[in-house]
Amino acid sequence: MKAALRLLYPPQCLSCGDPVATGQAQLCTKCWPDAKFIQGCACNSCGAPLPGQTDTDVICDDCLAIPRPWQAGRAAMVYGGTGRQLILALKHGDRPDLAPHLGRWLAEAAAPLTTGDTIVAPVPLHLRRLLKRKYNQAALLADHVARRHRLLHIPDLLLRGRHTPAQDHRGVLDRFANIAGALQINPRCAGRIAGRPVLLIDDVMTSGATLAAATQVLQDAGAGPISVAVLARAVKDD
Repeated sequence: MKAALRLLYPPQCLSCGDPVATGQAQLCTKCWPDAKFIQGCACNSCGAPLPGQTDTDVICDDCLAIPRPWQAGRAAMVYGGTGRQLILALKHGDRPDLAPHLGRWLAEAAAPLTTGDTIVAPVPLHLRRLLKRKYNQAALLADHVARRHRLLHIPDLLLRGRHTPAQDHRGVLDRFANIAGALQINPRCAGRIAGRPVLLIDDVMTSGATLAAATQVLQDAGAGPISVAVLARAVKDD
């Protein structure tokens, strides 16, 4: 049956749609080189790639300048090239079918941050934006991360009680001010997180303002330690 389906529906590149050799490849030979997966040395706080090959506890310049309230962070890829195209397609191009593949990449990157009792939770969307987009891309990714590691996923653990303008094209300080006070714990879930480690999931980290606000809300509610994992980390060179 699988062989017949492959004849009828040959595997396609996730990014451009060109044929690929097998369903496992996911990206064609043109798109693969432009997908900047983060391997080797990376910032232990945000996952940004760093020079060298060591995987010791190193911190990037951004995280030294802006201390992060969470314990550790990971990213699957750099926000640029093929990675950027895939995230924009998932986020704005009505492509939720990308979530299983991208979620698997994110789950692999997030593996060092998980334990058996970790709760997985996405950064929330405001209802206005959720109705427009039809789904929360962070929640789709979080679901696949939780399934991969057999963890509890609480998609509505955090709520966005205030609609905020998009963070794009804002400076660092403006991003932190824009998100201030917008997030809160879902009262129905508050009793489930006391003393539990939480893994926050989002699609992209730029300044870290949204993840910092979410972390603070979780800490105030008694959860901890908090870790973060994003599909892509925006870095200055890209």
